[in-house]
Amino acid sequence: MPSVAFHTLGCKVNFYDTEAIWQLFKNEGYEQVDFESTADIYVINTCTVTNTGDKKSRQMIRRAVRRNPDAIVAVTGCYAQTSPAEIMAIPGVDLVIGTQDRDKIIPLVKQFERERQPINAVRNIMKTRTFEELDVPDFADRTRAFLKIQEGCNNFCTFCIIPWSRGLMRSREPQSVLKQARQLVDAGYKEIVLTGIHTGGYGEDLEDYSLARLLKDLDRVDGLQRVRISSIEASQITDEVIEVLNTSDKMCRHLHIPLQAGDDRVLARMRRKYTTAEFGEKIQKLHKAMPGVAITTDVIVGFPGETEEMFRAGYKFMEQMQFSEMHVFPYSKRTGTPAARMEDQIDEEIKNARVHELIDLSEKMQLAYAQKFVGQVLEVIPERTYKADPKSGLLMGYSDNYVQIVFEGPEEWIGDIVKVKLTEAGVNESRGSVVRILEPAKAVNA
Repeated sequence: MPSVAFHTLGCKVNFYDTEAIWQLFKNEGYEQVDFESTADIYVINTCTVTNTGDKKSRQMIRRAVRRNPDAIVAVTGCYAQTSPAEIMAIPGVDLVIGTQDRDKIIPLVKQFERERQPINAVRNIMKTRTFEELDVPDFADRTRAFLKIQEGCNNFCTFCIIPWSRGLMRSREPQSVLKQARQLVDAGYKEIVLTGIHTGGYGEDLEDYSLARLLKDLDRVDGLQRVRISSIEASQITDEVIEVLNTSDKMCRHLHIPLQAGDDRVLARMRRKYTTAEFGEKIQKLHKAMPGVAITTDVIVGFPGETEEMFRAGYKFMEQMQFSEMHVFPYSKRTGTPAARMEDQIDEEIKNARVHELIDLSEKMQLAYAQKFVGQVLEVIPERTYKADPKSGLLMGYSDNYVQIVFEGPEEWIGDIVKVKLTEAGVNESRGSVVRILEPAKAVNA
């Protein structure tokens, strides 16, 4: 039986894409082996969101070539899309596919086996207008299923290279999304996370269909218990979307809404499409419609031109927003983007000091959010045994409003819905005790 090994760098969408590529190999009779072992084919799914992403991608490609010089080394993903010539120049690379045409990977592997000539299969992503259909009927070792609903982004923020590596916005056909949602429910999943490069933009390129309509249709999928949106821009939270979130039992009380900066001057330089006032107004509406909603966000610190005064204004704004968690990133120059060419780059030490301040603020807000739920009973899907001590008899998982809770319970509960009373709030994890199990255990991927 021929073997294939994968290594994925970067975001959740990349992990989804790798799973999809694995399905194609699985259907051809391949077995999957660990990336650190000897395989017949190595597939490296690359990332290019930062310059470090490129560098790590090159390291992993070289590692595969060293591991088995006779293996076929195939490189895909964002870095492959933007810099195919750079990758083709690495000795030992046999096949480069970008962020499209991955459904052709098996025929391309066969072509290489016949001709033994390196293949560069990357073409201009900006001309692509259709969503690449790749099904993932189940996920190895996951209790939450990811469902990719769109690809690409039209925003062209000044710090970001992604439109050049993923192309422009394209939505997946509604019927295809619903069909896969039903497949995932049949495979035993209780929760589906809708994902994409610009997930909240779903439907903007479709006629008479929108994200709100999709959420309504998913709400009617029998057996599906939770729907989570991986990320949504403030401008995409329409009244219609809020109404669905408000009326559906399945929509999780958790939204990830990237802010990126809490000062209007920085937002304008980033070419973000909202002001802090508009962002704040949306957050207020959400809190009103979904009391107790968890709102997590992304923040970039030390963007070119961010003065101490702008940073302080941003800090104050973030405090007001009462996020339940912030993912804080120091600004890092991405070659090829307008922000990398801006003159007033911020000193690394200042950047790091600001990052630490915001991480402290995030932890304070995380604790404050979890404390609101002490004594309340939440529905949790245990995802795994307790990482810090796997033999402790403890499980950990997320409530629908994204509080990570650790509690006592048998491993058979993993993937089920359990009612847990939150007894002690913590920063990254809280403690709880089981009230009762909601549904009989049903093995995921059974």
